[in-house]
Amino acid sequence: MSRKAAFITGGASGMGLAVAEALSARGNWDLHLVDLNAEAGKKAASTLQNAHFHQTNVTDYTSLTDAFEKAFNTSGRLDFVYANAGIVERDNFYEKHDLSKPPPPPNQLSIDINLKAVVNTSYLALHYFRKSPKDGSSPALVMTASCGGLYPSEFCPMYSAAKAAVIHFNRAISYCYHLDNIRTYATAPGTIKTNLMSSEEWKSFPERFFTPISTLVESVLKLVDGGDLEDAKGKKFAEKDAWGLTVEVNGDNMYFREGLPAGDQNMEDMMKFTSMENQLARIEKAKQGQQNGS
Repeated sequence: MSRKAAFITGGASGMGLAVAEALSARGNWDLHLVDLNAEAGKKAASTLQNAHFHQTNVTDYTSLTDAFEKAFNTSGRLDFVYANAGIVERDNFYEKHDLSKPPPPPNQLSIDINLKAVVNTSYLALHYFRKSPKDGSSPALVMTASCGGLYPSEFCPMYSAAKAAVIHFNRAISYCYHLDNIRTYATAPGTIKTNLMSSEEWKSFPERFFTPISTLVESVLKLVDGGDLEDAKGKKFAEKDAWGLTVEVNGDNMYFREGLPAGDQNMEDMMKFTSMENQLARIEKAKQGQQNGS
């Protein structure tokens, strides 16, 4: 059984650690746990087979790049990148301030971690996937969005905006990544008990609203493994089309969520015209014309 390598941000706890544990149980994965919490990261790595911890500030590009470099130099490849690190928005966006002067700037750390770090992680994943051995496998990039990216979360609007952007970002990059045989996905989990909130804060949620972390892990592993996919409503994607998907995970089920349909035919035609597939064809046609004319 050939060895594979996973790079997991937010890997010291919660969903990242749960996915790492599931991969560790398979026995043929090198695990690179990426997290800011050194104590939790070292502890997590010590409990897993072939696990390495990289203390990293995912909002710092140099720190994140260093983690990718160390992971790649250790394993010689990357097969799965889980852009999963995230935080919840804790400040009150609607707080009233002294009207005699401008308000202080909003705390946008949730955007920095939940969106910007995902963009940088995905950007670096493309580079290191390209460097990895071409042995017929198809690497997978899975980004953690949220149900708050599908449905507006009024109490944490910046978090909701960041997670919605992750879903759209995945849809925007999926075609070009697939040209390099890389599969991308965005997961949109429901409410899962992780360390994003304290046990006291979680008590305010009715139990019926929680999604078992095992459902999330099972869904992510299906995406990592590839092949034909089917959701809880019977929607199917053959292996050749099973990429670029948005996967809502709620309760015991996962669902594939499509993007919005175009408002009219003109908009649909315009977006097809400006698609990367069409633009690449146009560029290639122009090149051929130049060569024939020379």
